[in-house]
Amino acid sequence: MRNIRPTLVGQKSITSIVNDIIATDLSYQDCLQNNYCNFSGLSRVIKPEIEKLLGREINMESVVTAIKRARKFYHVHDHVISSILLESTISVKTDVAKISTVKSKRTVERVAKALTKNVNSFISVSESISSITLVFDDKLLNSVRELFADYDILEIDEDLAAIIVHSPEQIIKTPGCAIAFYNQISRRHINIEDTVSCHTDTIMIVKMNDVGGAFDAITKLISQVRQYRNNNH
Repeated sequence: MRNIRPTLVGQKSITSIVNDIIATDLSYQDCLQNNYCNFSGLSRVIKPEIEKLLGREINMESVVTAIKRARKFYHVHDHVISSILLESTISVKTDVAKISTVKSKRTVERVAKALTKNVNSFISVSESISSITLVFDDKLLNSVRELFADYDILEIDEDLAAIIVHSPEQIIKTPGCAIAFYNQISRRHINIEDTVSCHTDTIMIVKMNDVGGAFDAITKLISQVRQYRNNNH
């Protein structure tokens, strides 16, 4: 009896590698998501890399097939994610500043003081193992700056804006929503200076001169989801 298992294993390997390559390149994802991908052209581009990873030559048709299979992962069609995106709203806070400090008992106490003093103002805090970042209305910059010693401050940045996406509560336990926002902004070659999730809000900090492009990117994402939903109902 003919053994077809090696062929199946080989095909699975090609599909897996193609998925990995596409997952690390936003331009490939974009052309698949927006239906302008030339499958043969993309196959020619990535075929050498696949062959290098597999250690053998492969035919073009198998790469084209793998790309077509991967295409379904780059359409915003998941019902739950689509529902969340459709119910999300966007707001923009311009004239934002940022201060990053080393993390210590002293600076944590200072951060608490900043929050207490400015409880009615826009202020967001995120922390890592070794640092703390505060993002706030830039009219507070001087008063917040004075709370910290010079040697504790890692970075001060002004001329920023906050893109704030307000979503329904389902976003808290639904994977894939936040990355949809980030991908749209990254595809515009806009750097996200800082980001934090606060309950149902996703906050993305960008430079002031990028805020228009970032807002347009998120708006178009929601429009694409709405159009897809309308075309499939």
